[in-house]
Amino acid sequence: MPKPEHTRLAALAAAALLLPLGAGATDRVRCHVDYGGETRTIEATPVASALSVAPVEIGSFFRFRIVLQRTRGLPDDVRIETFADRDDGPVLIHQGRYTAPQRQGSRRGGGFTGHHAVYEPVRDGELQYWCEWKPSR
Repeated sequence: MPKPEHTRLAALAAAALLLPLGAGATDRVRCHVDYGGETRTIEATPVASALSVAPVEIGSFFRFRIVLQRTRGLPDDVRIETFADRDDGPVLIHQGRYTAPQRQGSRRGGGFTGHHAVYEPVRDGELQYWCEWKPSR
């Protein structure tokens, strides 16, 4: 049977391993998405795996996904992805990749991404967005 102090040390060690992923868990990316005259705000918080983030439906043509991935020992990786919703499934039509936006600063009026316009050529749709970094407080 393990001694109580060994059990406590093991629990503290396990918690320390999780700390880098959860330390800035309130850091987030906020994107302002305009489609069809309607502006929506979509936020993302850090995740360990991009596979856990589902795209958000924007109108009937677009899917928009923000992945704020935090990996131990590496800076934050932000991917902004726009998909066209085609009859045979979603197709990636735009991807922006950014590293550590909290250290890059923001462009006036366009966040750390600047202003983007994404066109869906089959149905002639246009989605516009810009994203900002919201640090934990």
